Amino acid sequence: MQSNRRLTLNNINQQPQKRLCKGKVVSEEYVEGNFLGLPENGGEVDVAILQLPYELTTSYGQGTAGGPAACIIASAQVELFDASLGEDLPAGAALFTAPEWDGEGNSLAEQLDNISGYLKPWYAGDCLPLILGGEHGILPPLLNAAKHHPLVDGNMQRLTVVQIDAHADLREQLDGEKYSHACAASRSLDLGIGQLVQIGIRAYSKQEANYIEKDERVTTFFARDTQSPSTGESAWRSCLDTLENLTGPIHLTIDIDGLDGSLVPATGTPVPGGLSFWQATEVIEAVFSAPNSTVISVDVNEIVAQEDTPLTQFTAAMVATKAIAMHLKARKEGRWEAVAKQAGRIRMPQISDYFRQQKSSESREDTA
Repeated sequence: MQSNRRLTLNNINQQPQKRLCKGKVVSEEYVEGNFLGLPENGGEVDVAILQLPYELTTSYGQGTAGGPAACIIASAQVELFDASLGEDLPAGAALFTAPEWDGEGNSLAEQLDNISGYLKPWYAGDCLPLILGGEHGILPPLLNAAKHHPLVDGNMQRLTVVQIDAHADLREQLDGEKYSHACAASRSLDLGIGQLVQIGIRAYSKQEANYIEKDERVTTFFARDTQSPSTGESAWRSCLDTLENLTGPIHLTIDIDGLDGSLVPATGTPVPGGLSFWQATEVIEAVFSAPNSTVISVDVNEIVAQEDTPLTQFTAAMVATKAIAMHLKARKEGRWEAVAKQAGRIRMPQISDYFRQQKSSESREDTA
């Protein structure tokens, strides 16, 4: 396994900075190892950032094992304010950046089982797991863990996977390996998921094209349609409409190469003609805002550290930050509390109390 996990601020040419929240300094310097460089106080968790530096089946560019660390370091440079949320992150939420997964196994199958076991406790239904990879081969074991979420409750047909990706990942095998990163979507369908919505696809085989055509569970929005000057607007609107009408629990998987290669040149397999940053943002906003569905987890994968100009990991950090912000927006609007009640959870996430207090304070100020 090739790894670039020992990254520091110095060797990717970034400098510590003060972190501000609601205009106040919350940390005098970058807190190494924490997402967004913010201090974390422990206790109950609203968003868990989980690092999976897994890299066993990459077939072109190497270095995805260093992706989680690179993304976390870059996140310290991301602005905390999110316009959709209307708040500086963490907006009263409890973030927790877990230590890197360091699983061992004598075989690929054992490694994947190890990943599922590591992730399973985070699917109790009371926090959002945000997983940073690592190659896209993490998806099937991740979904094996997600089946334990109360909204899935072992019935994988309830679960929809929304996939941003340059590649269909629907191969039956690659170089003789059926658990290759190139087979992540097909292995996920083998688990019995109810629906797969693919966005940004532009590199696939004939076998995968046939799969897309024949399997009714698969809906694919090809980049040739959504990015085309002639069909782009209508195809993109159709994509967003599909996302907004999804029902039930959703896992959002973001292979960073789904974005255009000019934004993520250091990913494992960069492909031109992908989504713009703003299109990726619209996808995240659509799935988190859909009235009849709930995003239960997110992964951002195929990140490779770019040491000269850290554009790739910074783009990945911005995408991950947007997912956190939209999750907190759902909590702000009370939609996560409804999910928690449906899941039978007793604890109501603390962020909802924060927003109630803030709203009450603003109301008093308006009255004054």
